[in-house]
Amino acid sequence: MKCPICKKETKVIDSRALEDGAIIRRRRACLWCKFRFSTHEEMELLNFKIRKKDSSLQAYDRNKLLEGIKRSCEKRPVEQEEILKLVSHIEKKLLDRKRPVVSSRVIGNLVISKLKNIDDVAYLRFASVYKSFDSAEKFKKELASLKK
Repeated sequence: MKCPICKKETKVIDSRALEDGAIIRRRRACLWCKFRFSTHEEMELLNFKIRKKDSSLQAYDRNKLLEGIKRSCEKRPVEQEEILKLVSHIEKKLLDRKRPVVSSRVIGNLVISKLKNIDDVAYLRFASVYKSFDSAEKFKKELASLKK
């Protein structure tokens, strides 16, 4: 792999398995400029479609899921690695379903159920978009249910 700074060769200085070996985190160092960075490797096994609310179909896009979760966790004490684990967990659940088409509602419910255990504010941010809160009253009800 090339260094993101000087574009020269790098070497792996540490490898660690995450998520039962489904992801490998590698610590790398540039042989030239000594810059250090991490990479994450994982298998791409997900080849299915997402049925949206309007019944249209889209190809599954990991980055879209990742960005939505990152946005809800923005400026919160949630580590990048925890977000990646969450996405991997959701993908594993989707893979276990063995279906060529998955409802966006299923994905949203998986995200919400996991975010609730990670960070309350991130959960509320994601829920407000996913559940289409159109009033402060709905937001208050969700907050009250979270407190229980």
